[in-house]
Parts: sequence; C-alpha cells; structure tokens
Amino acid sequence: MALQVTDSPFNEEQTDLLNRLIPTLSATQKIWLSGYLASPAPQTATAYAETAAVAMEHSPETATLTQADHQAKTQEVTILYGSETGNCQEVAEDLSGKLEGQPCNVTLASMLDFKPKNLKKADHIFVVVATHGEGDPPEPGLSFYETMNSRKAPKLDGVHFSVLSLGDLSYEYFCQAGKDIDQRLEELGGERLYPRVDCDVDFDEDAEGWIGGVLAELNKHAEEPATSGGSAMDAPLSQPAPAQTAYSRKNPFRAEVMENLNISGRGSNKENRHLELSLEDSNLEFEPGDSLGIFPENDPTLVDRLIEAMNWNPETTVTMNKKGETATLREALTSHFEITVLTKPLMQQAAELSSHEELKNLLADGNEDQLREYISGRDLLDLAQDFGPWETSAEAFIAILRKIPARLYSIANSYQANPDEVHLTIGTVRYETYGRARTGVCSGQCAERVEAGEQLPVYVHHNPNFKLPEDPQTPIIMIGPGTGVAPFRSFLEEREEIEAEGKTWLFFGEQHFTSDFLYQVDWQRWLKDGVLTRMDVAFSRDGEEKIYVQHRMHENAREFYQWLQEGAVLYVCGDEKHMASDVHDALATIIQQEGGLSEEEAAVYIEDMKMQKRYQRDVY
Repeated sequence: MALQVTDSPFNEEQTDLLNRLIPTLSATQKIWLSGYLASPAPQTATAYAETAAVAMEHSPETATLTQADHQAKTQEVTILYGSETGNCQEVAEDLSGKLEGQPCNVTLASMLDFKPKNLKKADHIFVVVATHGEGDPPEPGLSFYETMNSRKAPKLDGVHFSVLSLGDLSYEYFCQAGKDIDQRLEELGGERLYPRVDCDVDFDEDAEGWIGGVLAELNKHAEEPATSGGSAMDAPLSQPAPAQTAYSRKNPFRAEVMENLNISGRGSNKENRHLELSLEDSNLEFEPGDSLGIFPENDPTLVDRLIEAMNWNPETTVTMNKKGETATLREALTSHFEITVLTKPLMQQAAELSSHEELKNLLADGNEDQLREYISGRDLLDLAQDFGPWETSAEAFIAILRKIPARLYSIANSYQANPDEVHLTIGTVRYETYGRARTGVCSGQCAERVEAGEQLPVYVHHNPNFKLPEDPQTPIIMIGPGTGVAPFRSFLEEREEIEAEGKTWLFFGEQHFTSDFLYQVDWQRWLKDGVLTRMDVAFSRDGEEKIYVQHRMHENAREFYQWLQEGAVLYVCGDEKHMASDVHDALATIIQQEGGLSEEEAAVYIEDMKMQKRYQRDVY
C-alpha cells in the first residue's frame, strides 16, 4: 500500500517520490533495498528519496503503474452522512476514526457539502443516512438525494459501496432513504462491498456490526504482503480498538435533578416544566443548539396492568439483551423495553405467538389501512387485551420488543453561563384514546414521578446542524413557538456571556399571554439589556382570530427581508408538520415579495441559505 504524509516521517515531496518508486520494484529489489538501508551506514530518508528520484529519472518507464499494480495504490475512501440530529455524523466519524493510520485516504463529509460528481473518484463509498418523516431523506441530504436520482448522477463502475440506514420502525417507510440510496448506488454501477444495514432507534449495536463488517471487507480488498517479511506498508487494514468515552449514550450519566418546576401559569391548557440537572463530575460539556438525551422509565401502573393482562409473574427472571443480562420481568418492562408504541413488525411477530384469528386477519394483505388505524394511538396493553388470551411465555414475548429509546430535549441554557448545569423545557404529553388516559413516557415521568434530589440517566447529544454563527457580529433570527423556544434561551445566554454584538430577533408563539409566556422575565431582561434586539409574540387564543408566528413574519416582512440581506442566520425550532412548514412557506413568500423574485428564484435563495448554513432547523 502507499504511504501517507500524515503517517510517515517524510514530507509530501518525499512521500510522492517513494510512492512512485515502490510499486515498480520486484520482490528481489525490495529485499536488496531493505538490506542496503539496514547496512552500518544507512541512507537517510532524504537520500532514499533522492535515490528514488534518480532511479525514476533514468528509468521513467518503471514509474508508470500497470493495471496489475492498481491494488498497490492508496485506496480512496469517501464517507458521507446525512442527518438532522447528528446521529449519522457520529457513526460516520466513528468509521473514519477506525480508518486513521491505515493505508487509505479518507474523505468525511456531510451530504450537504459534498458534490455527487466527486463520488467517481472514490474506490469505496460508505453512506450513513437517516430517514425523515414519511420515507424522505433528511434536509441536509435532500440536494444530494435529488442529484443522485437525476441524469447528473455519476457512473460508479468499479466503485464499492455500503449503506447504513437509520430510522424508526414505528414509521411506515422505515429506513426508506437508505434503501433508496443503496439501490441507486447499485444502479449507477457500484458494487456492494457489504450489505445494507437498517437500524431502529436503538442503533448502536447494529451500527457497530456494520462498521465491523465494512472493515472486514476492506481487509479482504487490501493488498497481501509481497513477501513473508513484508513491511508495515504492505499490511492489510486492521480495526483498532474503539476509543472509550466516559459518559455517552452507551454509558449515560446519572444526573441529579436540582429543580423541576411547572412554568405554565394558572388556567393554562398545557403543562410545561423547567428542569435543572447537575452535570458535576460528569465531564460532559455542550454548546448552544445541542440536546440532552434522557433514558426514561415506563409508568409502573401501565407495566402492572400489562403483566396482569398477560397473566405473567412479575418476579420471573428474563433475559434483556444479547449479552445475556437478566432482570425481573417487572424491572425489564419498566426500565428496558418499549411498551407504549406499536409497529407493524412488532404486530407481525406478536401474531406468530398468538392463535387469535382477528390478529392474523388484521395483518393480512390488503388490510394496510385498518392496520395503520389500529396502531395509531394504541400500546402494548391494548394489544394484550384485544387479542388475548396469550399462552406464550414472558421470555418469548419480550424477545420481540425493542429497547426504550432515549428522548431528546433541546438544552435551554449556556454551558459558559452555567457550568455543570443543564436546563430543559419539557411539555407534558397527555391525551385520551380508546377509553384510556395516556401520558408521554418521558414527559409523564418528569411531570409525575421525578422529584428534586432524584437522578435521571442522561447524555449530551451534539447537534452540528443547529449552531450559532462563528462570528458574534452576525445577526440571528430565532423562531420558536412553545417549548421550541428552549434552545434560544441557550443562544441568548451564550451571547450575553461572550458579549456578542450582533443583532437578535425572537419570534415566540403560544396560546395565552397570561399563562403561556414561557421565560417571559428572561426575555424582558435581555430586551432591556440589549442582548435581545427585538421580540415579536403571537398568542393564538387571546383574540378573535388565531395569530401564529408566521403571521408576525408577514407583518414585518420588509424588515425581516432586510435582516436576511444583511446576512442574518435564521433558526426554526418546534413542530415540523404544521409550524415549521407554515414558517417555511412564509419565508418563501417574503423573499418573493420583498426581493422581487419568482417562485423558482426564491427557492434558489433559500437553498443558498441552507448551503451557507444560514437556515437551520431543529424540528420534530
């Protein structure tokens, strides 16, 4: 394999000379040269390089690689990731890190920043991509996805590839973006190096397996040593030991709850809580825009009802994972397995454990609409009650359940301003369906079963796609209705701490001024001190007509557009299906009207903003 400047004591020119000479040498020549360099008066690296230069100058024909020598070239590896939350980037960086020091050139890039035409320069392409919404690619990967499915897509004959797809089994089009890219790479002539792996929300184990499989296949493609005494250059790729992080998603930190307050006023239709947790002794750090992951517990009442409906013994010992770890059934259902969400794959596996004809009919071909309707709003207790009695063992049944996924919440404070603390804004989810009152798993736990002094298992989830501009002079516009305002509290705390001078504009919306104005005192203080330049609010239930944040954008269209022309970065956080979509439409309309642009030109304007990271969204 070829040398790399970063992995050798030679400079770039010397390395180039060596890489041009060594592939031309026969086994006998290599042995002779090794003995010569090992003599009592060895040549220096510089002399070695000069000798190589002289040799090539006198015999230029030997410097040209033949087709048979192709495998001796440094392999070009391109690793692409497409994600809105950062999970795919984390996996891609893990793979890239395991290739450090290996005889290959690695290009690691976001789909947002990568030109698809450059794929043809790679020997190996590895794609880590999430699926968003109903089978769509993530926003940072949308342009890449569209180009790959157009006539502009490059031919990839002779290129090897593999895809890791992240998704959520509770969605109908599970991992569809990854499936589409995997198929398209093959259609373009690529050869699948390792099979695609589709991951559910608990993706760590599957991702590690994919990385191991990819590295193993790369080893097979690496050049075998020319002789039994081959050098380190000739060694195939190897998998280094993974770096260990003290506290992470795989090893969460148990953070003490310092404050847990209901910050919604009397008479509010909502319950929004402000939590403050201690990160002391964790060595965890974060930046504005990052999230905190919490591993929640199921409602113990729901767990008991499920065990009763299945006629199980709560003290039965069950196996929780492939590592063979065990716990009592009640403990496993409380802390380890998800029981509040039904998915089609779960229903299919449950049907194999049941003799209930109605369940099998529900899963029959042609009943997709009825199945979709049944799954929506129901949980495992509904399944147990509707299709019982069940004669299967607890061990067999929980084997089809997936692990409780962590819940991510935008961090609402600045680490610079509040070291060793993390603040969260959590809206309690409560609703009633099919005759039962229900609550969100994590929000319900925080509202009803977490007191100050207790602990929650947490980790910091970095979000590289939702970050303050590097230049503190850059103006920013923040749009965050409801609990979507949480990250903007961290933004302003940070800018106050570093004494940033750039203008700031916040749009906030909720139902009622008197009961739902979250963090009102903070905003007022920052307005007074100049940290917040301007704030526009929309309280939808306080007037005869419902007013939302997008209406405030239209009312201030001229100034809004002027801020964009001045280079302002636009941030949107909150509900994707309604709010974020309405805000996007308002943005496009304002750009058309105030900029005198056509609909197509406005779309290009917005796309340019995305490419410049001036339009960032954290939506869910």
